[in-house]
Amino acid sequence: MAGTSMSSIPVAPSGLSRRAQRFVEVDGIRVPVQGIRRHRDAWIGLGIPAVEIDRAVAFQDRWGGLALPPASFYEGGPRILDADHPEGSETEGWSFPAGNGRVSMAYGFVIGPDGEFGIDANRWTPLHANTDGWVESLALAAHAGRWAKTVTKIRGKAVESLDLGGYEPVPEVQGLTDTWWRGEDSLIALYRGEAVGLDAPQCLEAHVYGGLDEWVLHGG
Repeated sequence: MAGTSMSSIPVAPSGLSRRAQRFVEVDGIRVPVQGIRRHRDAWIGLGIPAVEIDRAVAFQDRWGGLALPPASFYEGGPRILDADHPEGSETEGWSFPAGNGRVSMAYGFVIGPDGEFGIDANRWTPLHANTDGWVESLALAAHAGRWAKTVTKIRGKAVESLDLGGYEPVPEVQGLTDTWWRGEDSLIALYRGEAVGLDAPQCLEAHVYGGLDEWVLHGG
């Protein structure tokens, strides 16, 4: 492995909310990972476009080696954010792995052709517009779970009956298939990724965090 064998306290990448910055720096660790620049010539020789290699390198520079607490869904998410060689698809464009799962899974975590963070299941399913959004969602779940008076999990068809009237989307999570919604005293996380990606509507899930104060709802 490159660098020292010891973990380190990470410095949060720029552009995150204050809540996500604290989450990364307080709850995360940075572990050594192999650099991927050294593979550039070999990958180009395999026909991987230079621009796609540059995307993977940029991801590794920003996120590589960051280990965060488990997500409340997706079997905890990647154990460590860590890029690997890009792979191309005629229908879906180029993507590259975002890190290995914590357990054996039916899908992998992938960075899509436009930088989306998602899962590669029966079909490519983008969860958030970028990795920042994924990290913001982890931070929000940890923050809301810490301060909510009640946490209710709803699964399957019952999720479709949730009334989001009076709620507004939480923009920092940059939700695509997965979204967060802010109400008067509550937050709702909608996890649709497994239901869509695995063609498994029973996997649809929502987490409702109730009894939240204003400061928790708007940044904490």
